[in-house]
Amino acid sequence: MPSFKALAPDGSHVEGFVFDGNSVTWGGAEPVDAGIRVELELPATDDPNWLVPGLFYRSNRPESCTRIYPCFTPDHVDVERMESDAWSFRADRCATPAVFARGGGLVTTEVSPLGQAGVGFAYRDGRPAIWLDFPYREEPLRYDGSETAAAPDVQTYRWKPGERVELAYDVVGDDHTRVLRGLQTRFDDPGWVSAEEAAALSAWGLYRWHYKPDPPRLLETAAFDRDAFGDKGDRDNMHVSWVSGAPYAYALLRHGRRVGNDDYVRAAESVLDHIADNLTPGGTYWAQWTAEKGWTTGWHPDRTRLHARTLADATLFMLRAGGRWEGSARSNIAVAVRTQREDGALPAAHHVETGDAVAWEGTAGMAWIPALVAAGELEAARRAGAYYAGFDAWYGAPEDVDLAPTSEDGYAALMAFVALEDWENAKRAADWLLTFRYTYDVAFSDKTLLGKYDFRTRGADNASPANQHLHAFGLICLRELVELGRATGDDYYVQAARENLACFRQFIAREDGDFDAYRGMASERFYQTDCFQAKGMLLTLSHAWSVGVLLLGCEDALELNL
Repeated sequence: MPSFKALAPDGSHVEGFVFDGNSVTWGGAEPVDAGIRVELELPATDDPNWLVPGLFYRSNRPESCTRIYPCFTPDHVDVERMESDAWSFRADRCATPAVFARGGGLVTTEVSPLGQAGVGFAYRDGRPAIWLDFPYREEPLRYDGSETAAAPDVQTYRWKPGERVELAYDVVGDDHTRVLRGLQTRFDDPGWVSAEEAAALSAWGLYRWHYKPDPPRLLETAAFDRDAFGDKGDRDNMHVSWVSGAPYAYALLRHGRRVGNDDYVRAAESVLDHIADNLTPGGTYWAQWTAEKGWTTGWHPDRTRLHARTLADATLFMLRAGGRWEGSARSNIAVAVRTQREDGALPAAHHVETGDAVAWEGTAGMAWIPALVAAGELEAARRAGAYYAGFDAWYGAPEDVDLAPTSEDGYAALMAFVALEDWENAKRAADWLLTFRYTYDVAFSDKTLLGKYDFRTRGADNASPANQHLHAFGLICLRELVELGRATGDDYYVQAARENLACFRQFIAREDGDFDAYRGMASERFYQTDCFQAKGMLLTLSHAWSVGVLLLGCEDALELNL
């Protein structure tokens, strides 16, 4: 059973509170500032196996990860490096306000009678302890998205003499998958428009604001504010996948063919041609085209390095497009097959000149698996699947957060195992990626933009522990999530796909001026917590991938009759 304590702002105990089940009463004669902590001490273990959904995964940061963000270290505290054996966080950072460790878990709601709740954990003399704070405390630091530790953020409540409150929480087991499944309730669709309308809007946005014909490309970003910033706020670069490129040109091609829009079809085909006609000396796609340098590598500082997931996703969607783009895709496939290790591992990065492996750490290479299956290289795909099935967590998929665990790793894993029809591991991948998915609607101030528009966060994913904002990238694997649910007869996954699409049928600009954007624009970032920007704000850039995954998700949903 949990223990209860009242904490002063400095963390010292405050005597005089009466605890009775879930109720707390202040028995003092004068007002007092204090917070309530509900703590559960768990059996001794050498592996606490921490999980705060969407926020903290085991150590949370591999040793070789160069990005600085909160990390668990069992034997020391270094605030500057964001390393500690104890952590406390505000609840809206969590995809579900819960904390799990080996032996048990605690679950609450974002908002409590004492203010926003919080979660936390510590490792003491070989024993994990987990807790809930009412209101939250962020210690030993507040993470604001930068690599500089901000001062702790400690909230307390002013209690009146005799005041009594009821706190909502549950003590649960450490099977987080079962717990999160149990939180799925009836869903009221918050979408502003239907899937058909969202497809039409996002196709227009991709074509109008992101497509440029000379050379054919999809601009990675387009600024909402065309008056003050105009093209100075646009990022005239195009990754071949991930934040632009082939997946979204493919989505535009599908949409254009379905509705009979020749302009869309020509634009999409020209972008795919531009990517296909420019291979590296090593036989792969380049990672990125930029207005300054033309075809080049991606965001990694090593200018000879091409990120495997960027290449692999481009290859997959080129194969899905088929036709004249298949040849370039098969050149990439040949590199992946040639560089595969005997144990089944695929490179995390390739050399631009030779295509040879330049990195192996992490699981970015598993993104090659769906492309290998699509190309008929089943033996190589199965060997890779067996290798990556041995991981209990996946990490390294996106270029921008190095080796951090991210929601995008879950997408890559799901796409890989569904392609292999490995339903057990596909379920494991889906359950892991759904730990990043918000199971509740964050409470926004009605003075913020997200509050004014009543943005519903259920169905959105936290990008990663290092990149704390909500994003729509889960739509890249909407098809696979539905296929998993239908293949296994488990509607939980199908409903999760519906919720994901419904969430992002909000905030697709319906007309010029809608949320200060132009028709067809969609933001990359929704700020659900105090990180990067203030809670309730919206990034005022339309991203090719944000518009593109919505278009792809809508086209898949319409085809699958979701």
